[in-house]
Amino acid sequence: MIERFLDYIRYERNLSPQTVMTYERFLRDFESYFRGLDATADWKTVDADLIRDWLEQMLDNGAKATTVNTALSAVRSFFRYALRRRLVEKDPAHLIEGPKKSKPLPQFVREKEMDELIDNKEWGDTLKDVRARAILILLYETGVRVSELTGLDDEDLDVTAGQLKVTGKRNKQRIVPFGQELATAIGQYVNQRDTEVERQTTALFVTDKGERMTRQQVYAIVRRYLGEVTTLKKRSPHVLRHSFATAMLNNGAGLESVKKLLGHESLETTEIYTHTTFEQLKRVYKEAHPRA
Repeated sequence: MIERFLDYIRYERNLSPQTVMTYERFLRDFESYFRGLDATADWKTVDADLIRDWLEQMLDNGAKATTVNTALSAVRSFFRYALRRRLVEKDPAHLIEGPKKSKPLPQFVREKEMDELIDNKEWGDTLKDVRARAILILLYETGVRVSELTGLDDEDLDVTAGQLKVTGKRNKQRIVPFGQELATAIGQYVNQRDTEVERQTTALFVTDKGERMTRQQVYAIVRRYLGEVTTLKKRSPHVLRHSFATAMLNNGAGLESVKKLLGHESLETTEIYTHTTFEQLKRVYKEAHPRA
């Protein structure tokens, strides 16, 4: 039956050789599985519980959800084919749901690493250094997106009130508060910028030529300086956004407050950071508890 099915998907459905090979591997594996349990079993006696047990065994053995879902697709396709040709009397696979793909946890820079970068690094007094430090502090202390940062104009900054007017996705605006450290860093940058640069734009962050900074330029700054304190492969402005959210939750901020600060429309989007903080708690537990 397997050979006939493989000929069908190879010659009639024209599936790729890689897909045919993958489907064959999973079908052979499943056949070995159920015949190992009962030597008299065949494809006609397979039921949904048997398929679920096989998939669960794959997960228990460390298979990823994507692999298990591919295996389930192979079995589903086989039974659809066999049922249409009356090779089996029922399709036990059509109502089985595969495992949900787990979303990767956001990567973040640890608080002590950011403290090392912002507080302990020997920063120069050039415009390049002052600007880079202000950008890093702003990203980390407000959690804004890189597009929101490059879109900031001077008029969006209220140093006295300690707040930014941020324009997010779909032009939705929100007010984000900030503290004295960022106010000082931006103040130093703005003073030096206005002394050394002939601005061509109303942008808060400009290049040495006075033009609005691009997202790519901010990416380069973040990647360079994060490389000094973290071994993360991904070192982007969005990692600092993740770091902001994680630090806020680790230090007692409520989920709803973090949602508003990040400009998320749904609380579900923000909830992924609770998983990140829990993973951090587990690591601390394993490192600290003598019997962990």
